[in-house]
Amino acid sequence: MRRTRRTAAYAVIVDNDRILLPRFREPGGTGVWIMPGGGVEHGEDPYDAVIRELREETGYDIEVTALLGVVSRRFPLPRRGLRSPRDHHGMALIYEAKVVGGELHSEESGSTDLAAWHDLDTLPDLQTGEMVARSVRLWRERPATGHLG
Repeated sequence: MRRTRRTAAYAVIVDNDRILLPRFREPGGTGVWIMPGGGVEHGEDPYDAVIRELREETGYDIEVTALLGVVSRRFPLPRRGLRSPRDHHGMALIYEAKVVGGELHSEESGSTDLAAWHDLDTLPDLQTGEMVARSVRLWRERPATGHLG
């Protein structure tokens, strides 16, 4: 089985007990709320990637205030079209950040179709990707190792 790896950078942005989340565009579906951020391009620093991705997905300029930790996940990716199944390893750097400028808007022609603020206490009621729960847990617990046990 072919092995693949993707490095990504995401930001937890909480303001007045509200968290900023974009909605992942699902063809024919209602979408899933995910962490803002995304893939680190070849040669790009993850710190710069999270700033770029936030601007693209939300319209906001951010200031990174902390590195909360790293989430490492390994899972099979099914066969798609001509692509064979893959053993995928995703590594995500999770930062804490705050909004310092810009205006909220949704991404155009990207992987997300809406960006919005949500009350933290409504997260259990939202359809979210697993990275949301892991990132919020890192933000709440702030483990010294940056690793969730």
